[in-house]
Amino acid sequence: MSVKLPLVHISRPSTLKENAPLLVMLHGYGSDENDLFSFASELPEELFIISIRAPYALQPSGNAWYAINFDAEQNKWNDNDQAKSSMKILVDCIDDACKQYPVDQNNVTLLGFSQGTILGMATALNHPTKIKNIIGLSGYVNHDILPNNLKEMDYSNLNFYCSHGTVDQVIPIDWARQTPVFLKSLNIQHSYSEFPVGHGVAPQNFYELRDWISTKI
Repeated sequence: MSVKLPLVHISRPSTLKENAPLLVMLHGYGSDENDLFSFASELPEELFIISIRAPYALQPSGNAWYAINFDAEQNKWNDNDQAKSSMKILVDCIDDACKQYPVDQNNVTLLGFSQGTILGMATALNHPTKIKNIIGLSGYVNHDILPNNLKEMDYSNLNFYCSHGTVDQVIPIDWARQTPVFLKSLNIQHSYSEFPVGHGVAPQNFYELRDWISTKI
């Protein structure tokens, strides 16, 4: 069963015929929908899994949720307007998936890696009524794309699982360590773990997130 969404995607059906928990996968910068989908066969079979391709094509290959640019001194900055646009498209994808696939719109989980994590966490914090669980691997919170009224939002529905490699050479561990502090300040339920790896997902990291999601869906 395949339907048309605003973004290219691949899916794995649930063993449930209706009201299946929905898991949406958001790959990292320069990758595509096949990357995280390699996890699909090892995740709970009741999940309906959709892995989405980011909207901005890179040359010579790969895709991005938003551009990352470098100045003359090689300081990098994010195209936050593109990030906000991608958030809107992602929300449209979730809405369409909930209408067209046999899933529970009140049980939506986002699983992101790196840039996909950054976008997924921001999407949940901007649209907390649409998301239930967030799995953020090797990412951080980009405050420039969060709502201005954070302290007034109701985040009681959200659950975060975040993890990071202690020797990540792409996104510094210090950036990731700010995430649980930030989530605690908003009274958001969360779990945070570190693993002795670089910019990737260690086997023990995957087993932990799999156990975590099994208890949340």
